Amino acid sequence: MLDQSLQFLTPEESSEVDKALLSSPEKFLARLTISTSKLLRVIAADTNTPIDALTAVQIIQWFEKDAKLKREQGVNASVLKWDAENLG
Repeated sequence: MLDQSLQFLTPEESSEVDKALLSSPEKFLARLTISTSKLLRVIAADTNTPIDALTAVQIIQWFEKDAKLKREQGVNASVLKWDAENLG
């Protein structure tokens, strides 16, 4: 069972997007942007860097660190809770 305590898009937020007068691609982008905003806050906190000062390198390094945690300690040790092997 995966730990779902950290949600990047809540059901309520998703519902708000659904109600918006947007095309399907726009709704997808809205959900992605909301989720990304929350994830960037996590990355900024973990790196002690203001969001607007994060670099591409810092973001990539954070993803590498999170992926390493997942590989070494299991999916519940990481921030991102997906299992890449079961996505295909």
